[in-house]
Amino acid sequence: MSKNTRQKGGIATEGHHQIPKGQGAEGGASWRSSASGWALKIDGLEEKLSQCQRALEAVNSRLHGAELSPEARRSLEREKNSLMNKASNYEKELKLLRQENRKNMLLSVAIFVLLSLVYTYWTM
Repeated sequence: MSKNTRQKGGIATEGHHQIPKGQGAEGGASWRSSASGWALKIDGLEEKLSQCQRALEAVNSRLHGAELSPEARRSLEREKNSLMNKASNYEKELKLLRQENRKNMLLSVAIFVLLSLVYTYWTM
């Protein structure tokens, strides 16, 4: 069990997700929950990135759309920079998650091929 996992009456909780006992990293369906976990992380990050990009477009349109006081312009520029940094961080994290997902997929395929070869060898 990981450091972040706590036991509560037959339910292991990891972060804010509740996972029935035997279905987490140490349980029976761990590879399925792990695979869907990667997909959920990627989907969540893509959604955050999309929201950030929409907010950035809104800030850009406000910056270029009307006459603004110097203070309002500085405030919008700070917000724009903050959103750009957030979007950049989300993109970097997405890139890393996708690379990790790709590695895991290749490892799964390699294990499948290896098991297929062993099965074929033994049944001949």
